[in-house]
Amino acid sequence: MAVEQKFISEGVRKARVEKYLTKELKRAGYGGMDIARTPLGTQVTIFAEKPGIVIGKGGKLVHQLTLNLAQNFGVESPQIEVQQVTNPSFNAQIMAERLANALERGWYFRKAGSSILRRVMESGALGCEVVIAGKLTGSRARTQKFTEGYIKHCGEPSNTIVEKGYAVAIKKLGVIGVQVKLVPAGARLPDHFTIIEQEKKRPAPIATVTDIGDVDSDEPALPDEIPFQEER
Repeated sequence: MAVEQKFISEGVRKARVEKYLTKELKRAGYGGMDIARTPLGTQVTIFAEKPGIVIGKGGKLVHQLTLNLAQNFGVESPQIEVQQVTNPSFNAQIMAERLANALERGWYFRKAGSSILRRVMESGALGCEVVIAGKLTGSRARTQKFTEGYIKHCGEPSNTIVEKGYAVAIKKLGVIGVQVKLVPAGARLPDHFTIIEQEKKRPAPIATVTDIGDVDSDEPALPDEIPFQEER
């Protein structure tokens, strides 16, 4: 297999696994996953708001997920690790799922979007953007965007410091897509800098010179300075 085909196949497999886990672990507050190759196999780390639901009674559910990843998606020797999301307000995927659930329950889209935006910013995030697209008020589709704070849309910072989440709300009029982007607290922004004050150098002490002739010395005179005495 060529190198290009290998990268494409791995990307397609990761997208399929992401879609499968999003559907299966919706009740557990699924917040994303991370796949890493190890000498023993493939390490799959699942981030969830409720890890107990992911593991299941006696580890039954996590064992079933391991079998499905190996048989249906071709993941080599999958080893699943479940981690709890400490602050769900900084997880874009969890916030997108909550927004989609609110829309399905009948919340007005402006109220739902503003509520999610306010909750993220009150948690200390540096910036947040919420995009809702679909048949919001009538038969014609439209897009509504809510933005506050600092958000990067291009370049490397958009891939490294910006968290992204996507969810779908199914309503009678049609499907509504939800996208949440946020910059968590503590992220190092590329255009942020600090000014370091230069330490002031202290002036060197002034050396004092004293005249040796003015100082009384009790030291004995040198042999050349001893006065000559005649012998009797």
